[in-house]
This record gives sequence, structure tokens and C-alpha cells, in this order.
Amino acid sequence: MNTVAQHDALAEAYQGITATVADRSDDDLQRPTRCRGWLVDDLLLHVLCDAQRALVALASPADGPADVDDVSYWRASPWSGGDAEARHSRWIRRSAAAFDRPAGVVQVWCDTAPAAARAAAAADPSGYVNTQGHVLRVPDLLATLTTEAVVHHLDLVLDLPDAPLPGPLATRVATATLDGLLSDVAARPASWDEHEFVLKATGRLPLSDRDRSELGDLADRFPLLG
Repeated sequence: MNTVAQHDALAEAYQGITATVADRSDDDLQRPTRCRGWLVDDLLLHVLCDAQRALVALASPADGPADVDDVSYWRASPWSGGDAEARHSRWIRRSAAAFDRPAGVVQVWCDTAPAAARAAAAADPSGYVNTQGHVLRVPDLLATLTTEAVVHHLDLVLDLPDAPLPGPLATRVATATLDGLLSDVAARPASWDEHEFVLKATGRLPLSDRDRSELGDLADRFPLLG
């Protein structure tokens, strides 16, 4: 994936989320998602925090070299389980509830996400940035943001059957990340489509007996990220 496609992928990912939540009723924004305990507006606030982090990171240049890339970043993530994840989950629910109405989160998202996409398009693709205690190349940062957006887009649409799914370019970035986490030498089952792969690789859908048979020992690596 070239550097131009990375910022295009992020823009597509964020536009897909906007299309999912824009003009939704407050009742729709209070529907459940695949993230346990989070309603649509809760999860949107979580993704909004990512878009805000993107703006900060892209304005926080760093000297190289990078200490993680778009795949190893996920292995080094401080948010994978434990007390930090639980505290963040509580903070998100309380913060989303502080808005006068769920649509307030959508308004802030619709202001912030396009700004993050524009900042990504303007960023030097040969540069480095700081985020969450790590140094990444700009294209790798954008890939991590796109991957998270695609995963959570699929979380958002659980009880919104008329909502669009993530776009092809953004999904390709997410699946490339998950392929990297899976194995350098083996491939995912050919029977999976890309969205099914994302859901199974992140533990949103369980592996079937057939999946485990096709994956062999690789099945023990699932979920590849939470």
C-alpha cells in the first residue's frame, strides 16, 4: 500500500463511519454494538478520541527511527485488556452520557473526522510522529487509525442493518494488518470474505470447527487483536 493510499484509506474509513451515524435518531444512537457495554454513541466517542489523537500525533513530529510499525504497534498496545481497558470503558460511558443528547457526539465527530483526514493528507509521508509512547512512520500511523476505524465500523452496525459497511480501500488496510499479525508464512482461510476475517480475527465472531481445521495451529493465535 503506497503512502497516498494510506491517507485515502483513512478518509474512506472515517467517511464510512460518518455515513453510518449521520442523521440517526437518538434511539438509533442508543442501540447496542459489538463492544460489550457500549451503545452506538459510546463507541462513536471512542473512535472520536482516535480522530483527535490523529490530529495531535500529526502535529507532533518526532525524530526517527520508528520503534513500531503498523503491525507491531498492536502487539505493543497498552489497551489490550486489564485495568487500563476497564478504566477507559467506564470513562467512555460516562463521557458519552454527559452530552445533552446522543446526537451531540455525532456533531463533534462530523467536525473532527474530516479535519483528521485533511491533516493526514497534508502530512509528510516520509516523516515520523509520536503517539501513545511510540514513534511511527506517518503511513504506519495512518494504517493503525484505519484498522481501528474499520473494526469499530463493523462494531457499530450490529443493530443498524441498513448501515453501510466499511469501504474496500479501508478494509484492505485492516486485513493487511491482520494478515501481518496472523503469520508471515500462512494465509487465512480462502472461504472468508474480508469483513468476516476482521470479525473473526478480532474475536467478534467465533471460529467454527471448519475454521480451526483450516487454520491448524494458527487458530491458537486468535483473536489477533481485541
